Amino acid sequence: MARRASTEINAGSMADIAFLLLIFFLVTTTMDVDTGIVRRLPPPVEEEIDQKIKERNVMNVLVNKNDRLLVNGKPGSVSTLKEVAKNFMMPHFPDNINFPEAEQKSIELIGDVYVSKGVISLKNDRGTSYDMYINVQNELARAFNELRDELSRNKFGMKFSQLTDENKIKAINEAVPVRISEAEPESIGGN
Repeated sequence: MARRASTEINAGSMADIAFLLLIFFLVTTTMDVDTGIVRRLPPPVEEEIDQKIKERNVMNVLVNKNDRLLVNGKPGSVSTLKEVAKNFMMPHFPDNINFPEAEQKSIELIGDVYVSKGVISLKNDRGTSYDMYINVQNELARAFNELRDELSRNKFGMKFSQLTDENKIKAINEAVPVRISEAEPESIGGN
């Protein structure tokens, strides 16, 4: 009886092929990068400062656990939040008690402008959905972006996002500061 010799497969280059395939997929694959909310945090406070802000200078935005919005104690909507915030933060005449105070500043490259002292206070319930939270943040950011665009078009003839000169960007940021105070989420209830 004759025995057949078993044939061997040369697997020496299998590791090389697997390595090359791995490198190929790493190089050709694109990764989606999640971006967060662009917000510059204030510097840490070294000591407790009891700052009193006048009530007329604060726009209160509350989101309850049912994703319902209250703007200054009245029912609101995400669809109108941008316009309400924009109207609130737009510098009006300083003596108009229906709007936040405004101070006149002389800003390089822009000149004399009124800068609102308004602050948007945002507070969410712990049960607020992530989508609602992001929608509210997005609408508030859009309000500030539109105010900056309007001033930039008026002074420099282009949208704020198109500015490349750092001094012009700094001037617009000084004239339209983003003042959003976000409180720690807590159970604020509501229906």
